Formats: sequence, structure tokens, C-alpha cells
Amino acid sequence: MSRKIPSLADFRRIVIKVGSSLLVDAAAGRPREQWLAALAQDIATLHQEKRDILVVSSGAIALGRAVLKLPRGALKLEDSQAAAAVGQIALARIWAESLGKHGITAGQILVTLGDTEERRRYLNARETIDKLLEWKAVPVINENDTVATNEIRYGDNDRLAARVATMMSADLLVLLSDIDGLYDAPPGSGKDARLVPLVERITPEIEAMAGASGSELSRGGMMTKIEAGKIATSAGTHMVIASGHPDHALSAIAKGARCTWFLTPANPVTARKKWIAGSLEPRGVLFIDGGAVAALKRGKSLLPAGVKRVDGEFQRGDAVVIRDLDGAEIGRGLVAYDAADAGKVMGLSSPEAKNILGFEGRVEIVHRDDLVMSGGQETA
Repeated sequence: MSRKIPSLADFRRIVIKVGSSLLVDAAAGRPREQWLAALAQDIATLHQEKRDILVVSSGAIALGRAVLKLPRGALKLEDSQAAAAVGQIALARIWAESLGKHGITAGQILVTLGDTEERRRYLNARETIDKLLEWKAVPVINENDTVATNEIRYGDNDRLAARVATMMSADLLVLLSDIDGLYDAPPGSGKDARLVPLVERITPEIEAMAGASGSELSRGGMMTKIEAGKIATSAGTHMVIASGHPDHALSAIAKGARCTWFLTPANPVTARKKWIAGSLEPRGVLFIDGGAVAALKRGKSLLPAGVKRVDGEFQRGDAVVIRDLDGAEIGRGLVAYDAADAGKVMGLSSPEAKNILGFEGRVEIVHRDDLVMSGGQETA
């Protein structure tokens, strides 16, 4: 039986990807201010409804080359990186001003491929963005084009947005595009192309429908959007591709505008727990006392005070097995301390741990969001 098309109102944490061709007027070489003001108003409406909103925004290179008056056409890598350095300042300013008019604080996050692929840096990025969301700010995220090279980059912000969505356990990724969704044939090809409103699963047939990049300023195309959909839906995040051209593009989606929804069979929390439980090789073992076991079963985080022994050589962000003092596996999780530091703080209260380490680390040695219990033991 076919599943129903979702509504924007169904989602709590939303990542919105905005491409260069939407944000920057290529002919004039400046931001499309009226369009951005309308989008900011849509974001403010969602924000007022207590939703977590994250923006993945392209445009640094496009804005930088306009400020520097660089000629049109392809840029060498070093020219692109220098243009991005100038453009990132302009990009941060226009987002801060646009959201600031609605009383919303914007925070700039520049990431590289390694920040979402390497677990230690992944945890750092996740914690920073989590803190911004806790403060009711809107993180504005972009690839750090000033340092990323062709060999260590995403190459497009569709896939970056999908990685951010999965990293932050978002339940929806919105790709605002030059086109209003996925068509069963390339629009304008002479064939009777029809919009596909709902994709329940990305199959080879769906992948075959994807076309090539069609914009001078965009490094992506429908193929990269399908790749983003595979990343997002496999991690429990729904995705929608919609036209970003009209003012109030998010309001249009909420009102049922033409678009393509990609559904996921999971949810972000269960998908993340599955990844921790089965896809990561444990690097060490934490042995915990009975009080800590009981706390974990109630859905609490693992604190240093409950850890009685540390085995293995692991770094912050690695997966570890958690066992009781008899050796029975209680769960698995991503550890917030290196093995050496975990050994120093085990059995200590948080203030004692700070005194031993000389700095204030995370209160939890394994946070409950990074923890999966064995055999369905968690009760809260």
C-alpha cells in the first residue's frame, strides 16, 4: 500500500539547503535580497513553532568573485579558495542580517569532509551545532571552500546537507532547487516528462531518472540530489526537493506546492542507534557498576562516576562496549574521552574529573544520544 505524502508540519528538526543560483543574482553579482527576506520570514515562522532549523547555504565563492570582480568562467583552485575567503564574510553577514530582522541569531559553521566522516571531529561539530540549537540560534553551514581541495571535498552542498541532516538526527532535509522535483524524463527533452511526487525507495529506476547539472553557479544536479536522498533516507531522514525560485518557497511546500518527497523507513534516532550498534568496530571496553547499569536502563547517560575499569586504546568519538562488572554486555556507544583521560576520571564526580584533567570536559563519558542498549534493555 502506498504511503501518504508528508506535510512540513510533521517535522521537528529541519535542514534547509539553499544553492548559489537561488541566493546570488549571477548577472548582477549580488544577493537576491527580496527572495532571501521572504525565505528568512518562512524560517522565522518555523522557528516560532519551536522547530529546530539548520541552513546549509552555498554562495561563498559566487559572492566572493562578485566582490573581487573576477571574470566569469571556471576558476583555478587557488582562485576559488581566495574568492571563498572573501565571500564567506559576505555570506555570513547577509544571513545574520536577514535572520536578525526576526530576532533570530545566526551562527556560522564551516565544515570539511573530514568533519562529518572522522568520528572525533564529527562529535565536535555535532556538539557545537547542538549548543547553537539549544540557544535557539539558526546554524548556517557551508563547506569550508578556503581549505577544501578537490580530493577532500564534498563538491556539492546537496551531499553536505544530507551529511549534516544525518549527523544532527534531523527528520527532514529540504533541498531548494532550480527545479520543482524529480521528473521521469529530463524536462525540455521533448519527452512527456512527468513530476514524480513521491519516492518511497530509491531504486535503480529512480537513479536513472536523474539528469546532469544545469546551472553555472551550481556544482550539483539531480544526480547529486538523488545521492543526497540515499544518504538521508538510509539514516532515517525524509527529504523533499522543491523549487526555490518563488518567494516564500518553504510556505509553498507547506501549502502543497509541486515537489518530490523521498520517504525513509526509519527515524533518525533508531537509524543512528543501529549505526552505533552494528556498523562501528568497538575500540575499547568500559566496565560499570550496578548503579550505572540501572541508570542506563532508565535512559540516562553514562557518567564517569559509574565507570570502574577501562580497557583498550580508543580516542574520543570511537565506539566502545559497555559491560557490567561480571562482563555481561550492557550496551555500546560513542565515548567522549580518550582512553587515557577516561582512565583518569573513572569513578570520579564531575568536579573531581575537572580537577584531575585540568579542563572541563563533557559531563558524560557516553551521552545517551550516543548510546544503544543491548537486547532492548532501555526502559525510558
